[in-house]
Amino acid sequence: MATLRRPSEAGWDRRVQWPLVAVSLLFVAAYAWPILDPTLPLALRRTLSTVVTLTWVVLTGEFVVRLLLARDRWRFVRDHPLDLAAALLPVFRPLRLLRLLSLLTLLDRVGRGSLRGRVGLYVAASVTLIVLTGSLAVLDAERGSSGPIQTYGDALWWSVETITTVGYGDMYPVTVTGRVVAGLLMLAGIGVLGTVTAGIASWLVERVEDLGEQEDLEQGTAPATATDVQALREEVRRLREELAARPPP
Repeated sequence: MATLRRPSEAGWDRRVQWPLVAVSLLFVAAYAWPILDPTLPLALRRTLSTVVTLTWVVLTGEFVVRLLLARDRWRFVRDHPLDLAAALLPVFRPLRLLRLLSLLTLLDRVGRGSLRGRVGLYVAASVTLIVLTGSLAVLDAERGSSGPIQTYGDALWWSVETITTVGYGDMYPVTVTGRVVAGLLMLAGIGVLGTVTAGIASWLVERVEDLGEQEDLEQGTAPATATDVQALREEVRRLREELAARPPP
């Protein structure tokens, strides 16, 4: 069940949803740049680190505001585990990318259209975002270690292997943080696979129900309609006979 929302909470969401998307994208740009280009000057790296910290403060503050506006705060916390984890784990640098995954909840908040269309969009965005952020996180943890993941290409290939549960074994993390990222990515892959499977099953059930309704119309409704027409004709014939049998006034 969704969290009960006050009018003030809904109004806050409408005002901040797109600015939050912009801040989240700024966050990932400032976080990813020094990872993808480790030769950046020290001054620029410090500036980007400051941007990461400031955007984290903004996004965490927005989470706190929504928590205060929520009608049921405990339920709100249960419904937003990623936001809570991102707010509580700023000291673990690779795990800061959990904050970017809050874009998924923003996508759900601004989404429009049918439920199935929104689920499809949500799954596609989830897979893309999880693979890209997982690659950044594991590269940040593994670069400079003795493991095989040393470039973003290596990290991207490893993320695809992991989220699809293939796991060739050619790429693997060796650091503790890298293995934590791997565990989270595995759980995400299982969740995405379950969502896709449930969506396909739902579509198949609806198709079977539609075919059953069509067969009922073809086999049941048409004879019933013919019977009704015949009964009406008999009723009209009897009325005519009764009228004809009456003596004239």
